[in-house]
Amino acid sequence: MELALQFGIELPATRTIPRCVTDPVPSFEQIVDAHYQGLYRFALSMSRREATAQDLVQQTFLQWAKKGHTLRDASKVKTWLFTTIYREWLAIARREKKYEEVEFEPEVHGATQKEDDGENPRVDSATLQTALEELEPNYRAPLVLFYLKELSYRDIAETLGVPIGTVMSRLSRAKDSLRAILHRLEKSTPTNIIPITAS
Repeated sequence: MELALQFGIELPATRTIPRCVTDPVPSFEQIVDAHYQGLYRFALSMSRREATAQDLVQQTFLQWAKKGHTLRDASKVKTWLFTTIYREWLAIARREKKYEEVEFEPEVHGATQKEDDGENPRVDSATLQTALEELEPNYRAPLVLFYLKELSYRDIAETLGVPIGTVMSRLSRAKDSLRAILHRLEKSTPTNIIPITAS
């Protein structure tokens, strides 16, 4: 939420669903109503293709229709859905040989360069979207899930299948990289801009 407000992104309206573990899992229609937009936007941010994003969402809800009845904890519905759509995207990306999961290693790739001239970048929503698309998938996914989908570190770790420490590390590097990209875009692209503050 914080990043969305800073960067001027409008979050999708969602219906609230039960969060108590003892509450029943919502119906299929409630699940679709509550999470369709969020899943689609996440899929689009990863795949960058509308048709692929739509296919991913459809496949995710198909998986829910087949296996969702096994989930007894209503508070885990959102995590289950985002975990499923992320895994579906990985399968597609690997088949297309467009994604290779490589963990950042400073001694191999060089230290992360922090571009900080003492001022925060100024950005509009279109510039932010461009910057997000430049991030590597390993860094873009946790950033989107944390700030725009408001998943916890633990839920992101479950979704991406990595330790919580890795999530925190990737988020830190993602924010540094995003800030550097935004500084570069700010200098190269004149536009109507609004100031943002570092989180």
